Amino acid sequence: MPSSPEDTADRTGHHDPSGSPESLILHATDNGVSWITLNRPEAMNAVTWDQRERVIALLAEASADPGVRAVVLTATGRGFCAGADLRGAPATGDRVPGDVARTIRLGAQRLIAAVLDCEKPVIAAVNGTAAGIGAHLAFACDLVLAAESAKFIEVFVRRGLVPDGGGAYLLPRLIGPQRAKELMFFGDSLPARDAERLGLVNRTVPDEELAATARAWAQRLAEGPTRSIALTKQLVNTSLDADRSTAFAAEAMAQEINMTTRDANEGVAGFVERRAPKYRGI
Repeated sequence: MPSSPEDTADRTGHHDPSGSPESLILHATDNGVSWITLNRPEAMNAVTWDQRERVIALLAEASADPGVRAVVLTATGRGFCAGADLRGAPATGDRVPGDVARTIRLGAQRLIAAVLDCEKPVIAAVNGTAAGIGAHLAFACDLVLAAESAKFIEVFVRRGLVPDGGGAYLLPRLIGPQRAKELMFFGDSLPARDAERLGLVNRTVPDEELAATARAWAQRLAEGPTRSIALTKQLVNTSLDADRSTAFAAEAMAQEINMTTRDANEGVAGFVERRAPKYRGI
């Protein structure tokens, strides 16, 4: 695997915006970690229709593959993701009522849902500007690492648009409604350190340490009890939409399911035998 996001770029320096999804979204699996890298740096990794579909597919594959136990989502160049680039979308006829809502449901919302619903923990390694849907793509991840040079922009208001990609769902749950409104009403650039202070970023690191930190975090997750982490992710993600009785019932059921896994039994055995458990992700 590359040691930094830039190392994944085409060695010729050429990035064809009309290239295949495989060249614009790089993918490799290393030591149980699925690395998904946006690779369109000349466009600050503004995501096209084809790129979006490939990311969704790779996240679904990560969920289903027992050999994948963690995911890292990152990018090449100076930008993490500058938002959506609809120029690559399939051609349509004249717009009719319902088209915009359908486009959002099948597009930006599916992408964010794919991250939230992935059965493996997803780390965002934000190497640069994350704007619009790019910011929401990062915020949907389970853990967010950011380079010091990274910044987050709720750019929609600058274009006279309403936030999409689940932004009005994610931000109030992460930082509260007043802070969310401040970011969305003004559209100001939020530096990584300030994003960390607000709780949108887990940790900010020097640019040159981003890839190594992401690798270290992902490896720790990949060596952990994968099904336990998946169930924990589900509990946390649904907790803010549930009342106490529903949340408690979900917790009890998650405990019931988890105790059927090998890793749960191994963890208990390791504790009893005073040794480090060896988790296999099953």
